[in-house]
Amino acid sequence: MLLVGYCFGIRSERRLCEEVHLNVAYRWFCRLGLDGDVPDHSTFSKNRHGRFRESDLVRQLFETVVRGTVRPNAQADHFHMLLGLGPHG
Repeated sequence: MLLVGYCFGIRSERRLCEEVHLNVAYRWFCRLGLDGDVPDHSTFSKNRHGRFRESDLVRQLFETVVRGTVRPNAQADHFHMLLGLGPHG
């Protein structure tokens, strides 16, 4: 669910739970189905302030996702594209 919030700019956990409750696409992505229970917003804050407070698990997950999606030369390719040079100058 948090991934939905990050991707769609939903900053409030309370608002995220409301959106997931109402939006069928979000429910599908979160594998909740039409009749699945949406977690209470307090679940996220309890985990963030308790379970994950001393852990770097969230940071490691984020870095793994970023490494898997960013190509090494993505910035150079973008710069060359802006200049009209093509991907390799």
